[in-house]
Amino acid sequence: MLRPYVIIVSEVTLDGKLTLYRGASSKELMSFMTKDVYKYLHGIRAQVDGIMVGCETVRTDDPSLTVRYVEGKNPTRIIPCSTANVPFNANIFSKDAPTIIVTTQRAPEERVKKIQELGAEIIISGEDLVDFQELLPLLYKRGIRTLMVEGGASINWEFIRLGFIDELRLIHLPVVVGGENVPTLVGGEGFKSLKKIIHFEITKHFIIDNFLITEWKVKTLPKY
Repeated sequence: MLRPYVIIVSEVTLDGKLTLYRGASSKELMSFMTKDVYKYLHGIRAQVDGIMVGCETVRTDDPSLTVRYVEGKNPTRIIPCSTANVPFNANIFSKDAPTIIVTTQRAPEERVKKIQELGAEIIISGEDLVDFQELLPLLYKRGIRTLMVEGGASINWEFIRLGFIDELRLIHLPVVVGGENVPTLVGGEGFKSLKKIIHFEITKHFIIDNFLITEWKVKTLPKY
């Protein structure tokens, strides 16, 4: 299957959390990040064709998903959302970059039409839930050869569960949050078997302003 080269990129606390509590914006924790750390993050954005976050991230964080801290082009914004339930005033509908909303056959027709009126492209992939196995070849055909996935936990799990990941890059926030129900890097049901887990090998590690950056490549994909 031809699919984009996928890089999952995330900011995580030392205990692997994405936010302060369930439902909180990740921007609160990212406020610790320095300009040079943001330059690293936006440098990746400038090198890829597409950038993806889930619709819950859009609702909670209202990200722009553009390149601002370095020189470079803005990637195409790709938002999987099974019911097309994204806020119509969200930053992803700005004219700074193309936007694709990926939804399903159960998405209300009026929401689909409104999104198209806002200038975004609609891709229907799946009946009830977004079908990533169907979606990724469609993105590849549209010229998305490299895809940066910025989460959250549910989206990360889908890519890892399906083995649609090539690299993992982490910005380690030098704080501990705690909390049993706080979202972590990868959500979902988990593999629950050593035979199914993905093995990574570290390719690079360095420090920017007391923030450890680690870069990993997939070594072994799950065995079913």
